Amino acid sequence: MIKTLNLNFKQLFFIALSMLTSLVVNANEVSNYRLDAGDEIRILVYDEPDLTLELTINDDGNINFPLIGLISVTNKTTPEVQALIHNGLKGDYLLNPSVQVDIITYRSFYIHGEVKQPGGYPYKPGLNIDQAIALAGGLTERASVSKIYIKDSKSTNDEGDKVDLTYAVSPGDIITIEQSFFNLTNI
Repeated sequence: MIKTLNLNFKQLFFIALSMLTSLVVNANEVSNYRLDAGDEIRILVYDEPDLTLELTINDDGNINFPLIGLISVTNKTTPEVQALIHNGLKGDYLLNPSVQVDIITYRSFYIHGEVKQPGGYPYKPGLNIDQAIALAGGLTERASVSKIYIKDSKSTNDEGDKVDLTYAVSPGDIITIEQSFFNLTNI
């Protein structure tokens, strides 16, 4: 049996607006994202198929691009990398190159401690701690939801910062779920 939705214009407008807002938020998040080792990017130079590449950023934070050589991309956004490649190709090689840089795969984040399947997982924009725990198979019976720590690559604190389940995860983050002092399942 097929059901039809009777939505008025106002309802359709708000649904469309929320979908568009979601796309804009994700686009802003991606354009502000800072690249680092382990990220995989696609570089497209229009009308130049030999200059269209998929590359993984190496441990030094560099990529090797034809006609330009090594380019340091660590801590740069995709628009900044586009500008570097555009400027490197312009003049000597191409008159006005049109360059696009996209992220194919983000570097992983890591979760360990009291989760059922600890390890590294692919990052997705918008990921929070609760979702990361779900990717890791959920919490063990001894897990504490009040003792969650996150450490990023720039953190100076060995333990990491204490966070809650709604905290946003970034690529490269290390999440630690500690044990609860009391095991409530045995009481």
